[in-house]
Amino acid sequence: MLDFLPAPLKGALVVLLILLNTVVFLPFLLFFAIIKLVIPITSIRKGCTLVVNGIARYWIGFNNALMDLFHKVEWDVRGVQALSRKHWYFVTCNHQSWSDIPAIQYVLNSKIPLLKFFLKKELIWVPLLGVAWWALDFPFMHRHTKEQIARRPELKGKDTEATRAACEKFRYTPVTIFNFMEGTRFTPEKHDRQNSPYKNLLKPKAGGTAFVFGAMGEMIHTMLDVTIVYPDGRSGIWDYLCGRVRRIIVDVRTREVPERFLGMDYESHREVRADFQRWVSQIWAEKDARIDELKAEA
Repeated sequence: MLDFLPAPLKGALVVLLILLNTVVFLPFLLFFAIIKLVIPITSIRKGCTLVVNGIARYWIGFNNALMDLFHKVEWDVRGVQALSRKHWYFVTCNHQSWSDIPAIQYVLNSKIPLLKFFLKKELIWVPLLGVAWWALDFPFMHRHTKEQIARRPELKGKDTEATRAACEKFRYTPVTIFNFMEGTRFTPEKHDRQNSPYKNLLKPKAGGTAFVFGAMGEMIHTMLDVTIVYPDGRSGIWDYLCGRVRRIIVDVRTREVPERFLGMDYESHREVRADFQRWVSQIWAEKDARIDELKAEA
């Protein structure tokens, strides 16, 4: 344990070692990405997918080991005993700071399939990272605005069709799709500006989640509703890297997605939208109360 070191020094060393870890692993990731790109044989591409997912898990595992080496964090983790890498999941979480992502990776890495995010299709052209995301099978979204659909009605429904086609590879390889429903980090200013009905949360944005269930309903039936609480107060990513975050509670609740929402057409049916928004609002009300309970316990 190197927790005795000064906090800024620990933060600098952790950042440096994460960068070195990335430099070491990225060439291997890109190597298999290129093989996957140039050899259009399904079995080889599936094999490359398994390899790059393994590389990403080791990358996260090394970063997690750095946290254990440099920091002394009291983890209170609940609800992960029955999770499996053989199942498909959708994961959402309350969003307080950028520390949430490494905290979730610390708790869930190797317990479920690799976390993946929906990305805008334009991001595939980002140097190096674009091909890495492609190699890791991050789904690239094809979204059309309401104005575009109004001008070209034939585009209606094409977003979901394109995403469903992009996610077809997940039919045989379990995956975890991650999304912060709040869409942004919680701050008192944002909370007041939204006039949020929740004490500890911003209003959830149901559209992105509905898009996932609409496009991937045949595969993803289970939601992991993750609630993170920092008992000593919210802390930023630099505080996390420096070891100033001493206690973290991660509560995971497994929810089966109602069958009526799997493969739904969220954008075209007002009744479906209202029904799904009510379901999400109920989950958010329960999460809001759960945060109060966890804070009281701590």
